[in-house]
Amino acid sequence: MKTLSRSTLLAIAVAAPGAYSAEELEEIVVTADFRQTQLMTSAASVSVLGELQFEERGAQHLEDVLSAAPNVSWSTGASRSRFIQMRGVGDLEQYAEPKYYPSVGVIVDDLELGSAANAGMLFDVSQVEVLRGPQGTRFGASAHAGLVKISSKAPTDEFEAQLSGGVGNYGSYRYGGVVSGPLGEQVSGRIAVQQNKGDGYLENRALGRDDSNGYDEVTARGRLLWRPSDTASYDLAVFSFNADNGYDAYSLDNDRNSWADQPGADEQDTLAFTAKGAWQLGNSSLQATATHLDADLYYGYDADWVSPELCARFTCSGGFDTAQEIFERDRTQDTLEVRWLGGGETLDRGDLRYVAGLYANRNDEDLDYAYPSAWFGLYESSSRYQTERYALYGELEYGLSDRLSVSGGVRVERFEDDYRDSNGVAHDNSDDLYNGELSLQYDLSDNSFLYATLALASKPGGVNVAASSQFAFMSPEFQGFMQGNLRFDSESLFNREVGYKTRQFDGRLALRTALFYTTRDAAQLESWMWDESAGLWIGYLDSGSDATAYGLELESSFDLTASVQLFANLGWLETEVDEINTYDLDAGDFVSKRDREQSKSPGYQYSVGVRARFPAGFSGAIEAEGRDESYFGYYHDGKLDSYDLFNANLTWSNGDITVNLWGRNLSDEDYATHGLYFGADPRDDFGAWSNQSYYQLGAPRTYGLDVSWWL
Repeated sequence: MKTLSRSTLLAIAVAAPGAYSAEELEEIVVTADFRQTQLMTSAASVSVLGELQFEERGAQHLEDVLSAAPNVSWSTGASRSRFIQMRGVGDLEQYAEPKYYPSVGVIVDDLELGSAANAGMLFDVSQVEVLRGPQGTRFGASAHAGLVKISSKAPTDEFEAQLSGGVGNYGSYRYGGVVSGPLGEQVSGRIAVQQNKGDGYLENRALGRDDSNGYDEVTARGRLLWRPSDTASYDLAVFSFNADNGYDAYSLDNDRNSWADQPGADEQDTLAFTAKGAWQLGNSSLQATATHLDADLYYGYDADWVSPELCARFTCSGGFDTAQEIFERDRTQDTLEVRWLGGGETLDRGDLRYVAGLYANRNDEDLDYAYPSAWFGLYESSSRYQTERYALYGELEYGLSDRLSVSGGVRVERFEDDYRDSNGVAHDNSDDLYNGELSLQYDLSDNSFLYATLALASKPGGVNVAASSQFAFMSPEFQGFMQGNLRFDSESLFNREVGYKTRQFDGRLALRTALFYTTRDAAQLESWMWDESAGLWIGYLDSGSDATAYGLELESSFDLTASVQLFANLGWLETEVDEINTYDLDAGDFVSKRDREQSKSPGYQYSVGVRARFPAGFSGAIEAEGRDESYFGYYHDGKLDSYDLFNANLTWSNGDITVNLWGRNLSDEDYATHGLYFGADPRDDFGAWSNQSYYQLGAPRTYGLDVSWWL
């Protein structure tokens, strides 16, 4: 990979933070594919977010920057945005169901995070790559609809050290340090540690606290790079993430005041190791990667959202429950991948390049579940879920001419899982999955690139384990409905895409566009039902419908002058679910909904702004971002409203010291990142258990001052 030196990075940061000139665009490398590729010649719809974008937004976590990428949405339902949707496809939330392979994968370097994606911190990260559309040949079921790759910084050949810290409103602060450099002639290392802490954005009026939805996250990374010769290298990495976050996110009045007397928590303790080797064998190379992840995950919340103090102030004739829902997971993951690559660096007429690889993945998860309730008593269960995946894949690239090339790839996966729980539910499942891609790539000129791609991706079917465990407790009518929905089929996704990338006006204009049309057979759609007689929320994947999506992504920048740059990133999306059967809470009956938009699929998204540099080392940016309204479920017609936000920053740097003043959502708009629809409010004057939409709000106006010092 071509890397930038520290001095070059500092020069770019002073000149135009967050901006990329034509020369700098040549330096941006997409690393998530089999071979590293320049952004402007990668045959995919890719956004690359770098350190300079992190600085502009004062970003600490992945969720702070994802909105800069077109047609990318996310769901909270936790202390962090754990699940991502691309082009309308993606998981929405997690309760009892395992989520090893979300439709949109999140990886840190070569480590798959799966349901541990709260760990997507950005400290000492070089860039975030957002790959839209299926990445089935490379990642299989781990990137069914797309992928987000977080790349940490590598050890340097020269010594460097950095101290950084910052403060902000809502009691937030962070501090960290980095040390990197040679440990010998052939060995270099890097260590980075940061703590990120804040009170959160909600007042708990029942307990008189302002930190019940706070966060306290400690991230540590260590890497050791050994190059014993010009033809061999070894990379060892350790990653640790510890989060002691609160989870008290919902309000009966859809504001930032909670009445929960048992606020929840979203805690995570993750330790992971990666070992990677690469060997050059003439015109080919061999790569091997092994990873191990061990994660303890605690997720719980106040299930009733109320307290005696609330019903002492308001009349609650129907009474109120006192309940919690608690999920404690112990998860381990091991992966091994061996890959052989052949062919040259370039692909001219008659040139052939190839990739062949083997992949194995094993996951084990123990779940302890508890629902202590004053109304329904104590319900407890435990389960064990194990999965294994084995894959064989290959890809060929051939130069039809010096400007035109074709590539094709195939991946065959074997998926097996086994589930057991304390309610006597047991099942095992196996599935063969087929993924493939065919792409034409054409260099229209030295500055323009065109591609067309067909991609097929598969995601395994299985058993709705939580609904199966609840089946004996359901009311007869719900048992009758769920009898045919306890299993869900494997999903097949077929994407057609054309893209165009160009630099014009002596490199002042950079433009990347993609048009796509996606069909999903047996689309796996998350759905919920409320069985009032049994007091059960029933969550399940419904695969009884097909779905379609089509749209556009556009990313552009234009250097208005040598010191001013304009940028615009736009996404347009149209989605449709053919038909989904569910229990409508308002109708009180089972209904069929036809031609419905997919959940979390806003019709448009945008991020536009201007960046500028000023004399004496000052620079800054102003940005507007927003998105259209979207549904957030299928068992109701509630929507998340559209919104528009404004962000800005002002930076000063002298090369060694950087001071950054930043602000997000400067207009202090209330906007929702997730929603629920049901009857939760016991107060007589507020509907008394009538069905209503409740929203988890995004961050209000936040601002801070960050300082970094290269020693």
